[in-house]
Amino acid sequence: MADARAVLVTRPEPEARETARRLRALGYRPVLAPMLTITPVPARLPPPEAVQAIIAGSMNAVRALPAAYRRVPLLAVGDATAAAARAGGFRTVRSAAGDARDLAALAARLLDPRSGPLLLPTRAGEGLRLAADLRARGFAVLRRIVYAATPAAGLAERARAAFARGAVGAVVFFSASAARTFARIVRRGPVARMLGGVTALTISEAAAAALGDLAFRAVRVAARPDQDSLLALLSAGGRRGRRGERCR
Repeated sequence: MADARAVLVTRPEPEARETARRLRALGYRPVLAPMLTITPVPARLPPPEAVQAIIAGSMNAVRALPAAYRRVPLLAVGDATAAAARAGGFRTVRSAAGDARDLAALAARLLDPRSGPLLLPTRAGEGLRLAADLRARGFAVLRRIVYAATPAAGLAERARAAFARGAVGAVVFFSASAARTFARIVRRGPVARMLGGVTALTISEAAAAALGDLAFRAVRVAARPDQDSLLALLSAGGRRGRRGERCR
């Protein structure tokens, strides 16, 4: 039987350490196994004065922006991204407290398409739907790749050992990319056969879908796409559910 107090954290660093701190405070034992490594990449950005606002879909995008952009108003997808922007010195920050659709709706409420383009910092393959949504609302969008997320090649030794001992009760997924990487890795080895007593806790339906047909005891989806809602699933995870169920 898996130890329900041990939780595998697939979030990238440095956020993984903050989640580990939260888990310890809740009485759980975190096991860190980041599925992505985040690195900034050079980008040809417009001058700060040339854009009316920054549209930030992740903390990693915020951190990759040069200091000169801190005076540009920033709209963040959620409260954690907004907090990271404020901590990084951004002066005017608003949070959509939701997902990409909420972020586009916030931009439509607060900004005027006639007042200049929006800067959308992101990574390769991400932000395309958000950019399309904003453009459909009449905005000019400058989408720029400012960071890379490199998938892990395998599970960390501490994670493999925890699974082998049956010491993992839950795995938390903060993104579809992390879930997809985890699924790719474990399908190649024995961990896939060890998931029957483990609950997957996911931040969104997209992250849940990215796990594919992995045989978790249950797959649960946070009511809102933020860390508080995701970690709140740990108490719900104590109730046994059908394998593969989606709980909101």
